[in-house]
Amino acid sequence: MTDQNGAEPAGKEPELRGVDLARRALEEARAAAKASGKSVGQGRSSPQRKLRTGARRRSGWSGAGPDPRDPQLFGALTGSLAKNRGWSAKVAEGTVFGRWAGVVGEDIAAHATPLTLKDNVLSIAAESTAWATQLRMLQSQILAKISAAVGPGIVTSLKISGPAAPSWRKGERHVRGRGPRDTYG
Repeated sequence: MTDQNGAEPAGKEPELRGVDLARRALEEARAAAKASGKSVGQGRSSPQRKLRTGARRRSGWSGAGPDPRDPQLFGALTGSLAKNRGWSAKVAEGTVFGRWAGVVGEDIAAHATPLTLKDNVLSIAAESTAWATQLRMLQSQILAKISAAVGPGIVTSLKISGPAAPSWRKGERHVRGRGPRDTYG
């Protein structure tokens, strides 16, 4: 509130905005920390190491060791972003489909394909009935590999199916019954 001349009335501070408001909040936080006995200032609160020459090391530069200011791996950053946003389950589901060969192994991936993941049940299509039978016997090992790759609870059971059998039903006019019986000789 200003008077007619644009000056602030006596005894009232001007309303702070933007950078000035942030600066004031930082000053108040530093004062509160100093009053409670904590170290106040920029950089880490750990004591500075002395170099061999006795000079203090500058805190603005990263040294040879790991530092929080160092560049981070992209996978770690996206993983933490997915965790913070609650996308972890969907990312894990995508990992099962996107990295199928790496999750279950090259041999199994060459003969089986994941189809759907619904209610923690993964549907897998095998290329032959023999592979479907083999996958059913390896079901516990496959579930263990998936849990190790994407975490527990994402896939709790498998639904393994073989290839679709040929349909004898042809055309619009179909006679009910067992179908053709004398087709093979």
